[in-house]
Amino acid sequence: MFVIGLEFNLPKLRSMRTLVFGLGLSQVVLTMAGTLLGHLLLVSAYAGVFGEAWRMDWQGAVVLGGAIAMSSTAIVVKLMAERLELESEHGRRVMGVLLFQDLAVVPLLVLIPALGSSGEDLAIAMGLAALKAAVLLTLLLVGGQRVMRWWLTLVARRKSEELFMLNLLLVTLGLAYLTEHAGLSLALGAFVAGMLVAETEYKHQVETDIRPFHDVLLGLFFITIGMKLDWRPVLDQWFLVLLLTTLPLVAKFVLVAALARGFGAAPGVALRTGLYLAQAGEFGFVLLTLGADRGLVSPEWMSPILASMVLSMLATPFIVMYSNRIVNRLSANDWLMQSVALTSIAKKAIATEGHVIICGYGRSGQNLARLLTPERIPYMALDLDPDRVRQAAAAGQSVVYGDAARLPSLMAAGLARAAAVVVSYHDTPSALKILDLVRAHAPKVPVIVRTIDDVDIERLRAAGATEVVPEAIEGSLMLASHALALVGVPMKRVIRITRDARDARYTLLRGYFHGADDDTAGEIDQARLQSVTLPEAARCLGQTLDAQALHAVGVSVVSVRRASGGVVPPSPEHLLAAGDTLVLSGHPEPLALAEEKLLRG
Repeated sequence: MFVIGLEFNLPKLRSMRTLVFGLGLSQVVLTMAGTLLGHLLLVSAYAGVFGEAWRMDWQGAVVLGGAIAMSSTAIVVKLMAERLELESEHGRRVMGVLLFQDLAVVPLLVLIPALGSSGEDLAIAMGLAALKAAVLLTLLLVGGQRVMRWWLTLVARRKSEELFMLNLLLVTLGLAYLTEHAGLSLALGAFVAGMLVAETEYKHQVETDIRPFHDVLLGLFFITIGMKLDWRPVLDQWFLVLLLTTLPLVAKFVLVAALARGFGAAPGVALRTGLYLAQAGEFGFVLLTLGADRGLVSPEWMSPILASMVLSMLATPFIVMYSNRIVNRLSANDWLMQSVALTSIAKKAIATEGHVIICGYGRSGQNLARLLTPERIPYMALDLDPDRVRQAAAAGQSVVYGDAARLPSLMAAGLARAAAVVVSYHDTPSALKILDLVRAHAPKVPVIVRTIDDVDIERLRAAGATEVVPEAIEGSLMLASHALALVGVPMKRVIRITRDARDARYTLLRGYFHGADDDTAGEIDQARLQSVTLPEAARCLGQTLDAQALHAVGVSVVSVRRASGGVVPPSPEHLLAAGDTLVLSGHPEPLALAEEKLLRG
């Protein structure tokens, strides 16, 4: 709850208000209403057969409805991030619903304790709980922000990470105790603590500091859920567990898909949204445990319900994995919509050849496009932000909606005819997928990848990246060049220092490829790069690179590009094969001798 409060902000809610307060609110309310209806049918019938011990009042049905309405934010967000679907059409709808579910936990935490009151006192208890919550939240949110900022600033000045963490723990536990003492819940206090910290300038630091604790405590949370699960009643009531697993799963899928369709989603998008949100969630365990502690859910029901929620969460990765097959089987229109989208990409790229495919059209992608345009180099950009695509396309730029990490999108963008592929966003898993697709279907097309730092450089190069551009290194080189110039180092020396640093980092910058316009008096005898592709009749095939003794004529090998498209660092033991392209560095005459030696039949 502290993390949910930390991520809570009004601008985010405002930008997603239709999905959050439209689709999300409808899903939670209708799921709880459906659970109440199911309670009248299933629970009453089950109690009639197996005895009064299985009877559950309508208050327990409200608790159960709130628990079933939740979906697993931790599981679904992780799966969508791994599948690069957070910015997709169904991904945005899933995130909107999950955000409202997280917010809905707060009023449910206030409502459930009030439900424990007797019949005529229930309205008074609920009104009193709502009043206490409103007064407490108003006091905390109006005056608490200033106090929180002042206190965290005071602690931060001590420059002690341990003291800062201890004070965060103190504030969170203190507010949780305050809300519990007011007759509300501990979790509500943690949520308020997160909201107060989110309004300070320490929000990002706190997010970084608590990330390891969040993962550990989430694991401990699931361990406690497992400790509450008694396997003996589960085995005795296996049919009930199966029923409680499948019925809510199917009903929630149908409900969410229908609501998403009603809010304007395409059939395939609506079905995917329903599949991704059909399972139970971790906050459902919180609500169910709170209801059991208040005596609203009988102990007989706890183990079967907990087991069914766990089973639905275990089934989620498999449902997501096979979601495309399920959607294609349920909706013939989805394949048609995908075909239309790919056709629109292919229609723009069909007359283009020797172009650059830009994966991601953010700031880096747009800057690259601006530099390519004056040079009359065509490009095709793929992006998953529909608003950005719409605005850029309206401005006449060659950008289409498509996932660059999917083969159909790359092929529709003309991968086989492209001159190069540029991954302009820093996402290593996505870049590795693109590299794998390019290596398999267009091995001779070079790929340039952007990354934050040099941690993944070798991994990306091993996957087939022609070059990897780390932002941190480029930023440090620019900082160094400005600093050297400002302290009096001559500009020529500054340029030489930064050039040497880049030469040591980037293989393709160790010299340059010679062109017809380079034959000036000052450039004719400078070191340059030259690519030599080995034919099948070359005598050197099967021999090691060291056996060619190219260093004896003053030539070094910068990189080796396999016939399959993979780029490997040069090593003396490398065996030369037909189709290998050697990038050589040296002066004109030695390069000519080396080329003649390599191509000799």
